[in-house]
Amino acid sequence: MLFALYGAPHYFRRAGKGRFKKAPAEILQQALVAIEKKKQLQAQIDAWAQELVAGVTPQAIRDELYKILFKPDKNAPEYKAVVEASRSAQKAPLELLQAAGAIDSAYQFHWKRFLFENFPKGTRFPDVTAPQPPDDLPLADVQAYSIDDSMTTEIDDALSVQGLGTGTVTVGIHIAAPGLAITPGSELDKLGRARLSTVYMPGYKITMLPDEVVQIYTLDEGRANPAVSLYVTYDEATLEVKNKVTKLERVPVAVNFRHDKLDHIVTEEWLHTPSLHVEGTPPELQERRSELMFLHRLAQQLKADREQVRGKPENFSRPDYTFRLEGNDGEEPQGNRDRQHHHAQARRAAGFDRGRSRHRGQQHLGWLAGRAGRARHLPQPGQHGTRREGAHVHQGLAHAGMGVKSYSWATSPLRRYVDFVNQWQIIACARHGATAALAAPFKPKDAELFGIISSFDGAYSAYNGYQQGMERFWTLKYLEQNAITELDGAVIKDNGPNGVLVRADTLPLVISVAGTAVPRGARVRVKLGDIDEITLDIHGTVTERLDDPDDASDDAPLDDAADDEEEGVAGPIAIAVDVNEADSTSADNSNP
Repeated sequence: MLFALYGAPHYFRRAGKGRFKKAPAEILQQALVAIEKKKQLQAQIDAWAQELVAGVTPQAIRDELYKILFKPDKNAPEYKAVVEASRSAQKAPLELLQAAGAIDSAYQFHWKRFLFENFPKGTRFPDVTAPQPPDDLPLADVQAYSIDDSMTTEIDDALSVQGLGTGTVTVGIHIAAPGLAITPGSELDKLGRARLSTVYMPGYKITMLPDEVVQIYTLDEGRANPAVSLYVTYDEATLEVKNKVTKLERVPVAVNFRHDKLDHIVTEEWLHTPSLHVEGTPPELQERRSELMFLHRLAQQLKADREQVRGKPENFSRPDYTFRLEGNDGEEPQGNRDRQHHHAQARRAAGFDRGRSRHRGQQHLGWLAGRAGRARHLPQPGQHGTRREGAHVHQGLAHAGMGVKSYSWATSPLRRYVDFVNQWQIIACARHGATAALAAPFKPKDAELFGIISSFDGAYSAYNGYQQGMERFWTLKYLEQNAITELDGAVIKDNGPNGVLVRADTLPLVISVAGTAVPRGARVRVKLGDIDEITLDIHGTVTERLDDPDDASDDAPLDDAADDEEEGVAGPIAIAVDVNEADSTSADNSNP
């Protein structure tokens, strides 16, 4: 009788030790309704679980797919059904859902997951009014030009060269200046701070700022837009720096060069042989040939200077790749070999690219573009190590790995929020000099500033992770579409019990390869296994050693990018649902 009484609290409630009292009729009725509801809910969970095991995904679970996988409510019936089915079928949740047809498109799976985690409210911008650039800035006496990919719409840097043949040459580096019009705390500033960066992926991007805003401040050809300009004067013969100055001005941009259309023209030979004629050279490019030759020479000298500081040469033997897509839905037939949805084009060694990004991106002028995790080098007027040279602020934070005296992110204010913040700080320095600390939006050790940096680091890492993942997705698609079953590559790392990691020679792909122990640096031929477009996983087996084993060693030189392999390789992604029985009834809604 005691067991029965304790087991029926809806009929009898405790009224003291060993004493029970009959529940009122109204309370009993409510309890019975709740019990019946719970029974029906459990019946629904059981039915959904049975459907999943049978290979059918109920619509309710399909609607909650991304929440179940990545941010589950462990008390939700949909989650419990997946856990129950996973346990019953003895399959991992993702494998179970794939088999049940919950994922119609691998591409859409990755895309919707990214949006779910980073843009839960969507990617559309609210209506905002962008302020026009100031019209009281002096007009620069230059004809600048930009060098970008054809897909670039946020043109935020340009170059100019003056004085060739006079003995002193002035190189101008011009950065688009939305910071001269958009003020801290404004609605546009809030939009930028919410997104923190433009998101890039093959065939598409999500911009940090609305396109109509970007078009106001971008350095489009045929107009003069506000810019923060750094002018460095060199001795033409020795390339010794004679002067440096920063100006706020309007800069006329004569042409927007697109390197992917000109790389076949602007080669090392073209840059070293003035008499060489290449058919199809645009007149505007030919007009600036001597300037590009000087920039190339300067870039080579700056590279040598950096190598002296580094104590070792820069070895960028690994190419960059450009992805070209026809459509962007990931739904193309895998058997259609004629459609080139993926195109990888090596261009790192191109003369045009070296003359641009090496000069702009790795010299010792304090305007250096950087990478996530290094963004704490924001200029802070008044901070120890910041000094003023004429009108140029030199940020005194070194980057030993690159071999430069100063390093900060400031060249991309239209697409990176820390560059935008940097620009406000630099504008304050250029305008106010020694009193810049009083006028700058962010003061030294400003808590808000470090909050921005922390938020940026997190968002930038997530965005880069998605970009690398989608580049891997399209690379795997390329293998499928072209029926590629073997690859040649180089061993870059021991992968423990899984074998070794091999980087392909002709594709942006690193794969885990099983087989006999092969040292780092060895060249091998790999037979490819099955591709999983959801986990972005592919394995291989070493079938042949392509180099002489006696010549290889664990100390074999690789390019600089291999030094940070842990950060730069996009590998398979892990997707799991916690199916511990205790968790299935927990109120903890954290991500498993």
